[in-house]
Amino acid sequence: MRLALFQPDIPQNTGTLLRLGACVDVELDIIEPCGFVFSEKALKRAGMDYLDLVKYRRHDSWEDFLYYRAGHPEEYGRLVLLTTHASTPYTEFEFLPNDIILMGRESAGVPQEVHDMVNARLLIPMNEKARSINVAVSAVMVIGEALRQTNLFPRQR
Repeated sequence: MRLALFQPDIPQNTGTLLRLGACVDVELDIIEPCGFVFSEKALKRAGMDYLDLVKYRRHDSWEDFLYYRAGHPEEYGRLVLLTTHASTPYTEFEFLPNDIILMGRESAGVPQEVHDMVNARLLIPMNEKARSINVAVSAVMVIGEALRQTNLFPRQR
């Protein structure tokens, strides 16, 4: 199971998700460019003392991520995009152990070309008057369900 962040805008969300990855043994892919200066020094200064526990890979671009993914099919399975432009609730989806949960930019989601190439698009059912849930909170909800379904929580192995 992996979590991929597409050009994240908000460093606090990225830090939260790196901490999540450290705590539940989910590897992250950070697809740049980020909307902030991404550095280990800055993350450590912000109190991200979990950085030594998390496994993450930085990719210079979407194309770089796709190229790397193609060379590592055992680690990088289906691309599962979490989006408000989907019809399948994440609770009705059957996750696989090597799925990549893809989160879009906080400000703009992902471009149409990314939408068109993913294997699945999922949504979080919510109040129709609400626009969206914070990207970090959304990722936590979906990763929790994916780990539950695949028995990949650290204490279950």
